[in-house]
Amino acid sequence: MVLSAFAFSLMTVFVKLAGRRLPWQEIVVARAAVTFVLSYAWLRAARIPPFGQHRALLIVRGMFGFFGLSSVYYAVTHLPLAEATVIQYLYPPLTATLAALLLRERLERSVFVSMALGLIGLLLVAQPAALFGGIAAQLDPGGLFAAFLGAFFSACAYVTVRTLGQGEHPLVIVFYFPLVALPASVVTMGTHALWPEGIEWAWLLLLGLATQVGQVAVTRGFASAAAGRMAAYSYVQVLFSAVWGVLLFEEHPTPLTLAGALLIITGALVNARPSARKT
Repeated sequence: MVLSAFAFSLMTVFVKLAGRRLPWQEIVVARAAVTFVLSYAWLRAARIPPFGQHRALLIVRGMFGFFGLSSVYYAVTHLPLAEATVIQYLYPPLTATLAALLLRERLERSVFVSMALGLIGLLLVAQPAALFGGIAAQLDPGGLFAAFLGAFFSACAYVTVRTLGQGEHPLVIVFYFPLVALPASVVTMGTHALWPEGIEWAWLLLLGLATQVGQVAVTRGFASAAAGRMAAYSYVQVLFSAVWGVLLFEEHPTPLTLAGALLIITGALVNARPSARKT
């Protein structure tokens, strides 16, 4: 899970670099294309049948992944990196809640505390003008909403992965994301595509490679233990992304944003703590 967090933080860096000129949905196409080739080659090398047994549920997982990735990429290209990432990390309590409702996993009291801390943290990061007035940060409202949708669809995808992990190979689960997302993103991209230039080819390739590492790692993580517990351990992506934002993009979070990020991370840790104690 920590490896996946580092890989996904690198992915957001390459998305932000490529998104300076390229449309965000085109970046989704490139990411899905690279992942499709790598996933299929990996399956062939391992001699694993690519289409699995639970095809309907695998397609649903692919759709959740497509909606989640599209939302996250829009948020990353319209918000500072740290803010976009920290809102995405509302997904641990959302994952635990959905797992309790759909998979009947036990919903710990800590999940409610985690959700409360996450909500307060989200308000401090988003800083709606109705509450903060003139001191509110000028963040793109569409980007903020997209970041929240990314968290929700990620939770849906991870709960689906938890279900599929009982009978499907992780590589098959990973393969279904680009199998669904590639045609879907080509359609939604429409006529807005731009031909990549120079270094942009490298950004697109690297974001695909980083995402492939992250997907395989996170799929193995969620397939191995309770979804709510594993989701909390990837919170370190927030720290990675904050460092990249400062070093590469001269993005300096405000004190309120830092306080909100701390609350969201604390919520993720509270969500993880009971399971860690039991272990």
